Amino acid sequence: MGAMTLANVMVTPLARIETAGGDVLHAMKQTDAGYAGFGEAYFSWVDAGAVKAWKRHARMTMNLVVPIGQVRFIFCLDGGREFRVEEIGTDRYARITVPAGIWFGFQGLAAPRSLVLNLASIPHDPHEIERRSLADISYGWN
Repeated sequence: MGAMTLANVMVTPLARIETAGGDVLHAMKQTDAGYAGFGEAYFSWVDAGAVKAWKRHARMTMNLVVPIGQVRFIFCLDGGREFRVEEIGTDRYARITVPAGIWFGFQGLAAPRSLVLNLASIPHDPHEIERRSLADISYGWN
């Protein structure tokens, strides 16, 4: 694999199938682009306006889906000189595939809160995560 760039972050539109009694929202199949194995799936609530940042995984590929609400994801490489912004959720139902080595943070945009699903390639391992404080990478969240 070559040098990591922000172009390595992949956005895939997802199917939302309207059915009587409630929609079916696809998330991921083993045959989808971006699938890098399965370690665990977990959900995270993010309140409207709240920011959760910054993290970078050393080995985990994340597949992020927002089935409820709307979330702004910010991606950058070391130092945060260049950013990539993607918003997904009810208004743009898609999956964001984030390879290891990309710094990221996210902000809830919908009131009262939004739900983020991560279909992770490996089980949670606190030793493969690097964290920085919100002030360490300068991004204008408002």
